Amino acid sequence: MKLVVQVKLVPDAAQAPLVERTLRAANEAATWVSAVSFEHFGLKGSVRELRGLCYGELKARGFGAQAAQHVIKRVADAYATLRANIRAGNLGPEGSRRRRKAESKPVVFRSDAAHTYDDRCLSWNYDARTVSIWTLDGRIKNVRFACSPGALKQLAESRKGETDLTARDGKLFLVATIDLAEPEVFAPKGFIGVDRGITNLATTSDGDNHSGHRLGRYRRWQARKKAEIQAKRTRSSKQLLHKRARRESRHATHVNHKIAKTVVAVAQRTGRGIALEELGGIRERVTVPRDQRARQSSWPFHQLGAFLAYKAKRAGVPFIEVDPAYTSQRCPRCGHTERANRRTRDHFHCRRCGLAGPADHVAGANIAKRGATAWVFVNMPDPVPA
Repeated sequence: MKLVVQVKLVPDAAQAPLVERTLRAANEAATWVSAVSFEHFGLKGSVRELRGLCYGELKARGFGAQAAQHVIKRVADAYATLRANIRAGNLGPEGSRRRRKAESKPVVFRSDAAHTYDDRCLSWNYDARTVSIWTLDGRIKNVRFACSPGALKQLAESRKGETDLTARDGKLFLVATIDLAEPEVFAPKGFIGVDRGITNLATTSDGDNHSGHRLGRYRRWQARKKAEIQAKRTRSSKQLLHKRARRESRHATHVNHKIAKTVVAVAQRTGRGIALEELGGIRERVTVPRDQRARQSSWPFHQLGAFLAYKAKRAGVPFIEVDPAYTSQRCPRCGHTERANRRTRDHFHCRRCGLAGPADHVAGANIAKRGATAWVFVNMPDPVPA
């Protein structure tokens, strides 16, 4: 399985301007190639076609052969991703404002967007914790990087493929791909159902509840502090806002990592799989009052699902997504499904058999049952031909 490891690049005062200049120039060149591609081919430019039109100009701008090829491939990949999103309906139906906007202009690359390096443009020295990297001003050696001992071990043992150079908040980072061996998935004795929500970030069929109250309180506190700082309208307040940027996002990511790690550990220890409700497109399907929009938009349910999926895969734990329809309205004992079974957000009471309990726990139990059923069908052997 492929994962990424991020390390912080720590160039000295002489190296930093050269690396930053190269990154800016690479993204400016990618924006130019994108404009050429859009002008000649619309959204369908290929690497081969763009190479014939743009390679000479990129070489004239000082890019080496490999760097020029990576710029062209980045542009072709960006348009391929855009076409895939349009086909999948992620930008709305045909004629929608969002889709028309995406189709009417070329892709633009930010000045700090990630630029790709292969092993001929960037080499690693893990013992010295340095890299040798190509720039427009020549190759720079002994550029230090910083990371945890665990990340360094993963890089030394499993790094494979290309590395991305990116900038964020005035700092430089390298994002490397590692290729880990996948353990064999064991046969599950049952499933743990995980119900995701806003009030309760995750509730399992075992009754374990990971509340979102602390995260919600933290977000409200961050919103108040941001408003207080913005109200000052001074230069130092802008610097402070820039310094605090993405702090809330990092905190939510940390919380999701802890939840996913706990659920996967329980599943691995008990020999069970993990069943999760498939919530793709929920923000487009669900409407909420105006005062709740920010809360719903900041709900990190997709990230939690992604963390559960990759951690389960890494541990060899079976993982499956199931249909979320009526999981909080169906009785897991008698199967009776009715909206009146859940009269309030927190409480479930079956009108047929009388089963009662926390609604999120009931939903988790239903998800676990659906996961066990779906796993049988997914792993059913192919029928023997007649």
